[in-house]
Amino acid sequence: MRNTYLAHLYARRTELESKLELHIARYCFGEGEVDDGTEADLRERIREVSDEIAAMETEHNH
Repeated sequence: MRNTYLAHLYARRTELESKLELHIARYCFGEGEVDDGTEADLRERIREVSDEIAAMETEHNH
């Protein structure tokens, strides 16, 4: 069960990173002129998922 949840977290982080890359690309091409907080929100969510992954991996290694 733990491995399934960890795999889910990795997949979720990859999904969020992809959304962030797309958001940044749209901004670079002028399709996202206004900073609506999306980039900051995605970065925060990625950080939260990464922290949870790190905690689970640390717990598993001890």
